[in-house]
Amino acid sequence: MTGLELMKMLYPAQDCMISVLDVGAIELKTSAAPYSQMVKSGYARVVGFEPDAAGCAALNRDYGAPHLFLPHFVGDGKPATFYETNWALTGSLFKPNRPMLEKFNNLHELMTLKAEHPVDTKRLDDLPEVGDIDFVKIDVQGAELSIFENGERVLRNALLVQTEVEFVQMYENQPLFADVDQLLRSYGYQFHTFLGFAGRCFKPMVVNNDVNQRNRQILWSDAVYVKDWLCFEKLTLDKLKKLALLLHEFKSFDLCLVVIKAIDERAGSTLADKYFASITAMPPTKL
Repeated sequence: MTGLELMKMLYPAQDCMISVLDVGAIELKTSAAPYSQMVKSGYARVVGFEPDAAGCAALNRDYGAPHLFLPHFVGDGKPATFYETNWALTGSLFKPNRPMLEKFNNLHELMTLKAEHPVDTKRLDDLPEVGDIDFVKIDVQGAELSIFENGERVLRNALLVQTEVEFVQMYENQPLFADVDQLLRSYGYQFHTFLGFAGRCFKPMVVNNDVNQRNRQILWSDAVYVKDWLCFEKLTLDKLKKLALLLHEFKSFDLCLVVIKAIDERAGSTLADKYFASITAMPPTKL
């Protein structure tokens, strides 16, 4: 079953538009977005933030209406310093932690400090372009916690969050996974999954002649959080349907089925049996 087929099952007589917030959207130029299929199928609208003006303009050209990308640094609303590095994807509001980075293969080489720039930041909850969001994707090289702390309105209304998390301080004094986890759970989320693990070997070890391959040390990952499945009564029927669509796109078929059963109980429908039959008939899926 495709996401579009599920959308038509859940919304047989009306359109659905999932609202996506993407903070740190420049990575869309180098990798597929987790919401790309929803955008292609026409049931997701993206509001994104990319402070690099040229990158932001390119995203607006590539995506077009109804999507919108804005060139803001998102944070706590106070002046900050942006630490520019030799690779655009590793620039941050936190300074690269050189002593830590130099312990590993090919990290300092990709995160070498080039310049420091004073910038103004904007609070997520103060941005009028950010309305009722369903899915939050964020990758801002260590500054995720500050954005979440200043985006409580947005986070409490959202359904699913995908955030980069670090397990060691690759940037000086950056919050780590445990800090992000604690805050998101206080906003009513349950941890769901990690989308792979990334790391490096300690120097001078190299595995399979690949400086980017790790041995055991895990440094970062993307963590996925879902609105607490023990409290579905707090969600509207429309929000439950959108959560099902999002979980299906993440190949979280078992939890998606749980959500659809909750939809059936609320709406008096019989969608769960159809979904279960469709999913179990699919070829094996690599998760």
